[in-house]
Amino acid sequence: MKKLIFLLLVTAIGAACTGGNENANATISEQSLRSHIEALASDDFLGRKPFTQGEEKTVAYLKSQFESMGLEPGNRNSYFQDVPLVELTAMPSQTMTIGGGSNEVVLNISEDFVAYTERVEESASLQGSELVFAGYGIVAPEYGWNDYEGLDVEGKTVVVLVNDPGFASGDSTLFKGETMTYYGRWTYKFEEAARQGAAGCFIVHETVPAGYPWLVVRNSWSGASLYLDNSGSSFKSDVIGWVTRDAAIKIFEASGQDLRNYGEMSRSRDFKPFSLELSASVSVENKIKRDVSKNVIAKITGSKNPKEYIIYSAHWDHLGVGPAIEGDSIYNGAHDNASGIATMLGIAEVFAKVEKPERTVIFLAVTAEEQGLLGSKHYAENPIYPVAKTVANINMDGITNFGPMKDLTVVGYGQSELEDLAAEFAASQGRYIIPDPESGKGFFFRSDHFNFAKVGIPALYASGSEEHMTLGVDYVKEMKSKYQTPQYHQPSDEYDPEVWTFDGMALDGQLMFNVGWKLSNSEMWPRWKKGSEFKAIREESMSN
Repeated sequence: MKKLIFLLLVTAIGAACTGGNENANATISEQSLRSHIEALASDDFLGRKPFTQGEEKTVAYLKSQFESMGLEPGNRNSYFQDVPLVELTAMPSQTMTIGGGSNEVVLNISEDFVAYTERVEESASLQGSELVFAGYGIVAPEYGWNDYEGLDVEGKTVVVLVNDPGFASGDSTLFKGETMTYYGRWTYKFEEAARQGAAGCFIVHETVPAGYPWLVVRNSWSGASLYLDNSGSSFKSDVIGWVTRDAAIKIFEASGQDLRNYGEMSRSRDFKPFSLELSASVSVENKIKRDVSKNVIAKITGSKNPKEYIIYSAHWDHLGVGPAIEGDSIYNGAHDNASGIATMLGIAEVFAKVEKPERTVIFLAVTAEEQGLLGSKHYAENPIYPVAKTVANINMDGITNFGPMKDLTVVGYGQSELEDLAAEFAASQGRYIIPDPESGKGFFFRSDHFNFAKVGIPALYASGSEEHMTLGVDYVKEMKSKYQTPQYHQPSDEYDPEVWTFDGMALDGQLMFNVGWKLSNSEMWPRWKKGSEFKAIREESMSN
C-alpha cells in the first residue's frame, strides 16, 4: 500500500512539475528506462568499450533511438561527433634515481612510484632534472594563492602535495575546507606544472586526501591509457607521475629536509617554494596507437531562442571485455552508466512528446569517460554550440536503481544557481537537497559535467543517494555496500530484473527534465556562485 501511494504521488508530481505544460505524456516512463538498460547492459553490447564492436552497437542504438523519437541530428546533418583518441602504452624504466644528496635514492617502479607521459612521442625522459618542492602546486588568484610565486621551474621537476590546503586543515575558510576544489585535483596539478614550464611533476600520494589507496594509483597509471589525439597542440611536461609518501620522505631526507614538517607549512600563505638541491632521472617508452571514437548528439531546436542551448549529458562507455571474474569477462556497466544513458533517453522522449521548448535542447552521449572524461573534454574544447550561448549542462552518471530517494544529493554543492532550481523541484516532489557527504574526494571533478564547468558552463550533477523514501538511510547504506565493492567496475555490474526497480530512476529523471524544461522556456541564465573557481571563466566568456 505504501508503494502504491508513493507511485500515485510521483505521477501527480510529474504532471504538476513540467513548467506549466499539461501534456499527459510529460512523465518519465519506467518501462522505457527498463528497456534501454536491458539492451545497453546486455552481453550483446560487450561492455560498450571504445574501439570495439561494443562501441559500434552502442552508437548505432543511440542514433536509432534519437531518430525514432524524431530528434534532429545534433552536429549539422550528423548524429555523431568524431573524437580522435590516441592509446599510449607506457613502459617506464624500472627505477627512478634521485641524486645530488648525501645518499643516492633509488625508487622502484610500482612499489615507490609510477611515471608516464601524455606527450605523443615514442620516448620521454628526465635526465638529472632539478627537483623543486612547490607545496600544493596551486595558482589560485581568487584565493590569493600562488605556490609558484618567485619560482623558476623551467626545465625542472616539481614535487607537489595531493589535494588542496583546505583539506584536513580544520579551517573551513581556507579554500573550501574539507570540500576539494579543482585546485586539489591531480589533473590540475599536472596542467599547472606544464603551464609553469616544468619538465616533470610528481604528486606525493596519501590515501585519505587522495580518496583512494596506492593500489588504485599503481593500477590506473600502468599499461595502456587513452588520451585525446590533440596532445601536440599544447605543452605538456615530459614525464609526470606519483610517488608514495614513504618514497617522498626518503627524497626529503636526502635533501636534509623532513617532509612531515612541510605538510602543515604548505598550508600557510607565507610558504615559499624551494629547490631540494637534488636531481631526478627516469625514462618512459611509449607504444602509440590512434583511432577515432564517437560522441552521439541530437537536438530539439528551440521555437523562440534557438541559439541558446541546454545540454543534457551522460557517458555511454564502460570497460568492455576484460579479465574473467567467476567465469564472466563482460563488464556490462549497468549502473555505470547504462542507468545515466537510459535516464537521458527517457528525458529526451518526454521533450519529444511535449510542446516544443523555446530554447534549443541538446542530448549528448559522450565516449571515453572511463578513460578520463575524454569525450566531454573533446566536446568542451571543440564545441558544436557556442560556450557563451550554452545556458547550462545537466549530467547523469550512475542513477540509483533500488527505489525512490527522499534526498537529492548535489555533487559540487555551493557551486552554481542550478542547485537552487533543483531544490525547488525536489521540494515539489517531497524531497530535500543535501551536499555530497564525501565532497573531500572530489567527485565534482570525476564525471563529464566537469568539462563543461571547466569552460565556464554552469553544470548540475545530482541524484538521490542517501535516504530511501520509505525504507530509510540504513537500507541505502546496505544497497550501496552491495554495489561499491563487489560490482563497481566489475562484470557483476549487470541488470538484474529481480533486484532493479525504476521508480527512483524515473523520479530523478523527472526532476532533471523539470529543471531543463524550466530553463528551456525562460530567459534564466544560472550563474556560478561567489567563491566558485569557474565564476571568472564564465564571466570572461560572456563578456566576449
